[in-house]
Amino acid sequence: MVRYSITMDEKLVQKIDADSKSQGMSRSDWISEVCTTQFPELDGSGLPQVNHDHTLGSKHNITDYDETYNSFSIDVPEYYNFSFDVIDALAKKDRNKLAMIWVNQKGEEKKYTFRDLSRLSNQVANMLIKYGPAKGERVLIMLPRVPEWWFFVLGMIKMGVVYCPAPTMLTEQDLKYRINAADIKMVITNKENADKVDAIFDECPSLASKFIVDDEREGWISYPVELAYPAPVSSKLVAFEGLERTKSTDPMLIFFTSGTTGEPKMVLHDHSYALGHIVTGRFWHDVRSNDLHFTVADTGWGKSTWGKLFGQWNEGAAIMVYDIRGKFHATELLPIIEKYGVTTFCVPPTIYRMMILAELEKYDFSELRHCCSAGEPLNPEVIKVWKKATGHTIYEGYGQTETVLCIGTFPSMEARFGSMGKPAPGWQIEIHDDEGNPAAPHVEGHIAIKMDPRPVGLFREYINNDAENAKSFSDGYYYTGDKAYTDEDGYFWFVGRDDDVIKASGYRIGPFEVESALIEHPAVQEAAVVGTPDVIRGQVVKAFVVLSPGHAPSESLIHDIQNYVKKVTAPYKYPRVIEFVDSLPKTISGKIRRKELKQKEQEKHAKKIKTMEHKGDLKKDREQK
Repeated sequence: MVRYSITMDEKLVQKIDADSKSQGMSRSDWISEVCTTQFPELDGSGLPQVNHDHTLGSKHNITDYDETYNSFSIDVPEYYNFSFDVIDALAKKDRNKLAMIWVNQKGEEKKYTFRDLSRLSNQVANMLIKYGPAKGERVLIMLPRVPEWWFFVLGMIKMGVVYCPAPTMLTEQDLKYRINAADIKMVITNKENADKVDAIFDECPSLASKFIVDDEREGWISYPVELAYPAPVSSKLVAFEGLERTKSTDPMLIFFTSGTTGEPKMVLHDHSYALGHIVTGRFWHDVRSNDLHFTVADTGWGKSTWGKLFGQWNEGAAIMVYDIRGKFHATELLPIIEKYGVTTFCVPPTIYRMMILAELEKYDFSELRHCCSAGEPLNPEVIKVWKKATGHTIYEGYGQTETVLCIGTFPSMEARFGSMGKPAPGWQIEIHDDEGNPAAPHVEGHIAIKMDPRPVGLFREYINNDAENAKSFSDGYYYTGDKAYTDEDGYFWFVGRDDDVIKASGYRIGPFEVESALIEHPAVQEAAVVGTPDVIRGQVVKAFVVLSPGHAPSESLIHDIQNYVKKVTAPYKYPRVIEFVDSLPKTISGKIRRKELKQKEQEKHAKKIKTMEHKGDLKKDREQK
């Protein structure tokens, strides 16, 4: 170690001492951290994208939104591979650096360093060399939250194989559709789900091989066998003729959208998508190299790449993985946050709503410093209760399967309840009217993402779907299919999907705002809002409501909920019809299937009209007689 003597201004000394104290480090450690941050070329990795701390000891990574938004950009190299350029680079820099803590509901625990991930993913890559598939071919991976999911994903990325994550809840029909639509060559799964694959194997012409990670099974490649027989597979990547570097524009990943309005679309991302999540991890999740981040998300969905893969490991942080198999209670997460010292945390609003029912004051949140949420309305009361218990507000954000975090509430800005926030650094986003012109503040329109320059992290295309591509990409913009409006300060406010907007009595009503108002009522646990046919108004707002424990359906409760909504949002938006239900129809990713609710309402209306017409015919017959 070489020590230097430096002279500093008194004010600078005071600032450093205050910042280092707030972060629990010495002055010399603070200075060392800043030097490493500001001169990444000196750390030996040669990879400025493998970020550490960018904040000169400040409390958050983004300290001035406007300054960061105007100056930030991501330099995308011609050749890029997340597994080599991030995971292997971190492994070389610090062989003992923690990358993952895995724990299941039984309390069993495993820990992995970046060196472990580098070696284990090399083993997977060597197996793929042996059995295929080749670079550019597609593999469906369907595993629960087990460490092998990460080993195989990183190994496939190294090989240039295009991976397609799938949730374990998929049925045989779901699997058959995905395998045939995406021309899948291999399926990777576990013994719990192998029967589903075998059942449809003969109906999937492209499917050439099956890989099982935790068993030996006839007709399947066995991961345990390959690891041990006849000798352990090498943890050094085998060099062979034809092994090519991946370009940043090469295909890397296919997501299937959750299909709220029809068959799932295939969303193609290239290797630069991993770089795009620098914005997600660094600015929204606010992670740093010494953080432990905990996102609760299934490995089969896009959110896993946001909070359990690219977003955090880009920054050199560790991830917390909780493997949920049995019945899940949200309060199970609280002891995990406390025991492992989770520092940054992201879960859907539903989980926050369930967690605040626990005695939060019993838990130690002293190491927690940043919390996020996205995907559905988060009522202000939940945010207030959570902040009172933990000292932290909940930062909301917006993105899609097709994007990274592209609109968010960031630590340096005022958090406004119900708002998605402002465009993420690197993303130019506008609200357009139906003619493609910019909409004025408080006028709802279509969320439009500017394509020049193309934001890093935006998908390339919908595979084999010219109609959707033409609809989504138009006149230099990508239209997300969502509606929103901005306020006079540039904050974005979500309205709903284009096809979810309700037209009633000349008004256009977004279901999101009504649902947000509904779930603020103490009796409402969940709510879904759709338009239901009405003879006079064309449509009226109808709410399907799941009641909180301790509340029972009644006419007086309906009136109380309606009056409450009238007070917290524009009166014309209140639900004229409320139906209490035990549960809401959802996709396997947890999104409410409003289309299904609307379809049922239309069928009920058609049946009602038919009955009325029949009664009218009977009346005419009687009058004629």
